[in-house]
Amino acid sequence: MNLDLPPQHAGFRDSVREIAQGVALPLAAEVDRDHRFPEEAVKAAAEAGLMGVLIPREYGGAGLDALAFMLCIDELARACASTSVIVDVHTSVGSEPILLFGSDEQKKRWLPRMASGELLGAFALTEPAAGSDAASLQTSARRNGDGYVLNGTKVFITNIGHAGLYIVFARTGPGERAAGVSAFIVPADSPGVKVGQVFKKMGLNGSPTGELVLEDVAVPTANRLGGEGEGFRVAMRALDSGRIGISGQALGIGQAAVDEATALMKRRAKEQVASPHPADSLREWADLPTWWGGQGEEFWLADMSTRTESARMLAYHAAWLCSAGRPFTREASMAKLHCTDTTMQVALDALQLAGEEGALTGSPFERHVRDAKALQIYEGSNQVQRVVIARDILR
Repeated sequence: MNLDLPPQHAGFRDSVREIAQGVALPLAAEVDRDHRFPEEAVKAAAEAGLMGVLIPREYGGAGLDALAFMLCIDELARACASTSVIVDVHTSVGSEPILLFGSDEQKKRWLPRMASGELLGAFALTEPAAGSDAASLQTSARRNGDGYVLNGTKVFITNIGHAGLYIVFARTGPGERAAGVSAFIVPADSPGVKVGQVFKKMGLNGSPTGELVLEDVAVPTANRLGGEGEGFRVAMRALDSGRIGISGQALGIGQAAVDEATALMKRRAKEQVASPHPADSLREWADLPTWWGGQGEEFWLADMSTRTESARMLAYHAAWLCSAGRPFTREASMAKLHCTDTTMQVALDALQLAGEEGALTGSPFERHVRDAKALQIYEGSNQVQRVVIARDILR
């Protein structure tokens, strides 16, 4: 079995890394500290064609596959987690519903503008009383002539206020659950579309998250995705591939934590070597750091790297299945569950290794911990992933 990346994917990863490390990384601390949208990094991503990774060339995109998408998000997250989630949501759940379920007219109208970055996409499913149980959403879509009128409030919407287009899920069948949900393309400049409260979060501070308020928003039938009552299927399919993106985010944050811990340990080792009274064991083992009084922390670093690599293999497998057009729901949930849980622990271990230095506000170690936590919650909490996995196993 050949687990090496195909040359075209490796080359693409390297090109994204150059943008991520050159543009996103130098801004990451400032973006987090000031809770500001990373405009420079998003613009660079758009200019490099990263906003249309999954969009076919005929609509102005790069026409790449799910593995390339995950590699893109991985590299961006390694540099700046906020930038990665903005691009991830736009590329997956913001654009893919149109790509997978849109009519030819809808694709021609919207996808080129999304591929270029002219329009930033967002996904409006969650409501105050409908989080994990998305089938209980209450936003209404009432028939009105040749169209619908939407009313309701969505919460925890990524890219709020910056998105030019929202994929909105609303109830067209009042007495039904999943079967009564429909999906709509709603331009942000539509009359009645308003930005509500923008939340302050513990992490991912450069990624705006908040409320989308819909007050008598007129939406033509031409903007409905699929038929009436097909919205829940649209949402679930989008979330499946979206979880591949979340896995990429986790891999990037986890690798950044490993990188930071490795650099710190090497620096401290050099400081010990430069000390006028280096430890006997340090002289014996040459470049083996002993400032911790043993090799325990070295073992931590080995475990962190091993866990991150094992998560990477699981995520690559899910992405490969998706790219090959094979069923991947269970594998995407497994990847999301394992990658995000792994990264949360790796980030905590890296901070522990850093000690007081890692716990200081503004340290990359504490930022990685804060950024990692959200990944266990959004696009289906990890408890929901366990439900999805178990149901698929028992089916």
